[in-house]
Amino acid sequence: MRWETEVSADVPQVLRAATGLLAEAGVASPDTDAAALLAHAWDIDSGALNRRRLFADAVPAAVLTEFADLIGRRASRVPLQHLTGRAAFRHLELLIGPGVFVPRPETELLVTEVLQDLARHAEKRGDENEGSADVHVPFVVDLCSGSGAITLSLACEHPRLRALGVEREPAALEWSFTNLELAEVGDSVVDFVAGDATTFADDHPELCGSADAVVTNPPYVPDDARPRDPEVADHDPAPALYGGASGLEIPALIIAQAEKLLHPDGLFVMEHGEDQGAGVRDLIAATASLSGARTLPDYTGRDRFTVARRAVID
Repeated sequence: MRWETEVSADVPQVLRAATGLLAEAGVASPDTDAAALLAHAWDIDSGALNRRRLFADAVPAAVLTEFADLIGRRASRVPLQHLTGRAAFRHLELLIGPGVFVPRPETELLVTEVLQDLARHAEKRGDENEGSADVHVPFVVDLCSGSGAITLSLACEHPRLRALGVEREPAALEWSFTNLELAEVGDSVVDFVAGDATTFADDHPELCGSADAVVTNPPYVPDDARPRDPEVADHDPAPALYGGASGLEIPALIIAQAEKLLHPDGLFVMEHGEDQGAGVRDLIAATASLSGARTLPDYTGRDRFTVARRAVID
């Protein structure tokens, strides 16, 4: 169907045709993506689009033309987020584009784990009056921070913390600075710095032993493995994907740096592949001071991230 010639096409017709094309192309969520792209082409939100779909409003010719181009590119498996320029992550809408890893819903759970741990420690300390000057302000380091999704979510959702995002790739770091400008972090303080997550503690000894939590979504795909989805294989930057021969060589180096950054009883949280939980736990068990490793599932029940804690030395 040539949408740009069907000036009288209504919203339901257009969405049915687009959904069919995306489904044929193997897009995982063709109906959702078609609706998101039509709303984007029309410069309206999802609520307005739903109303126009309910009343079978005609889609203007100019919108049809832009929408046809977007659907063609999505059918060629350009990521939805690259076409809209945005990615939803928890309560944030992040700006996203080429050069930065597109944040995934399962990574949201790492933020939950850190926030819950900080809340438990605050309760233990009796930090009831959060506005007082003597209340402990947690310090969290996000290694391989990419778009800033984890760093900014922690800062926005916690009453007051210091969050440091560490990213090596210049393009990704630029996206994180852009997202920081748009985020409402309240009383929290956020910094993004250029740095190599595999050497960061060694490069910044002044930070060793200072972090309440270290969280990371590192590259963990084996070097000789190609991700199933073209959106990932062809569009996510390789440095954010590939973690060495087994996929765990780079995570192993990051675990060593996290151990140095954490203070005693500090929390470590690392995302990994669904079949890598045992390997990550073995790496943690081999450290001098991280212990109690537990692997936890994502929304689909697959092993997705492992947590551990730096031992308290009496």
